Amino acid sequence: MRSERVACWVLVGLLGVGGAPAFAQSRIGFVSLERILKEAPPAQRAQKVLEKEFAKRGQDLAKTADQLKKLQENLERNSMTMVDSERQKREREFSDLNREFQRRQREFNEDLTQRRNQELAEVIKRANLAVRQIAETEKLDVVLQNEQVVWASPRIDITDKVIKAIDDTRAGK
Repeated sequence: MRSERVACWVLVGLLGVGGAPAFAQSRIGFVSLERILKEAPPAQRAQKVLEKEFAKRGQDLAKTADQLKKLQENLERNSMTMVDSERQKREREFSDLNREFQRRQREFNEDLTQRRNQELAEVIKRANLAVRQIAETEKLDVVLQNEQVVWASPRIDITDKVIKAIDDTRAGK
């Protein structure tokens, strides 16, 4: 991320220090990684794999959250009429279940993030290959990721071509 910003500032610096004539002759393109990760069929397939893989654990967490909510409501509603020992016992049960729930939720989020990164790494690898192929074919000198670009004309956006290319069996399978 830092190196990308440095590269952008170097590019801006070149524009201000005599690089403008050379830059004016350069061909530039840009690509939206965000759109690729949302719209590309391989990314969508990866998302479906993740949803299927983590559905059961997500449902179990949702059930535990509902159970916690009911326990809390029961405690709030009945704590005044409970014997102290019973109230303390229920509060301990709630606290223990809440700790367990939070631990399982953290593990779930960590596992999901790790698997998402694994699944999307292949999509990004294929996207980078496609960007390189398109840039060479269209004789582009620079391709920027649009997340670092303040504004760009739609005519230099190669995202749709990249999305098509990474779904094409020749682009990385």
